[in-house]
Formats: sequence, structure tokens, C-alpha cells
Amino acid sequence: MLLGACAPPRRQTSSVPQAAWYGRLAMKVDSLPPQSFHASFELLGQPEAGTLRLFTPLGGTAAELRWQPGLAVLQSAGEIRNYASMDELTLALTGAALPLAALFHWLQGEQVTLAGWQVDLTQLDQGRLHAQRLEPTPTVDLRVLLER
Repeated sequence: MLLGACAPPRRQTSSVPQAAWYGRLAMKVDSLPPQSFHASFELLGQPEAGTLRLFTPLGGTAAELRWQPGLAVLQSAGEIRNYASMDELTLALTGAALPLAALFHWLQGEQVTLAGWQVDLTQLDQGRLHAQRLEPTPTVDLRVLLER
């Protein structure tokens, strides 16, 4: 009984499973001027809180995006910028707010409808996801290739 009193308390673990995806992504934003992004990535967490790391072709970290309720952080090139949400962060970074919550569902194979977006999950079993935002402008083309 005395030994039990000396034992460290058990950690509380989240009842929500933490997801993890790895692969490559390509995104085109039809803005003025048009923008295009290509990177390897690591996506950890869930829509409410998580981390997205983007890697350079040589494997270095190009950027790290972290979010939790009420805060999104972009760390890149030694600079840290805070935003109120991931929508605000991705809008500042790419010129278009990206549907992070929907992306988590899409990666799990769930056909979630999102206004202005079309998603093709027909090749998800081969590790491919294609999503397009047609409205509002600028249009966005997002392609994900998952590692197996």
C-alpha cells in the first residue's frame, strides 16, 4: 500500500485517437500572381489540434504549422507567426483558406461535403486524394500522395 502511494500519477490520455499521415502534396492557387507549392509532409493530430510539417526536397523542415483552439502557429526560417485560426494562417500563407477539418475526414475516406469544394476519393486506396475549390475565387487545386 505504501509503494502505491509513491507511484507517479497516471497520465491522462486523450480519448480521441491521434491520426498520422505522411506523403507529398501539391497545391496550386489561381491567385494574382498564381502560386504553386510542392512538399513532402507529415500531418499529425486531429482537426482541433495538431501539427503539419512541410519538408524540403533534401528532407529539411521548410515549415511547421501547429494549431489548437484559438491559436495557429507558423514556424518557418527561424520566424514564428501566430494566427487566430488555421483558416487565417493558410489564408495568409497561400492566399486561400484550406479546409483542414475536411482534409482529416477525406484522408480517412469520409466523403464530407464542403461548400465550394469537390473532392475525389476514388483513388484513396492507392494513396491519392484530389480536392478542388471552385468557389469562391481564387480556385485551389490540392493533390495528396500518401506514403504506404
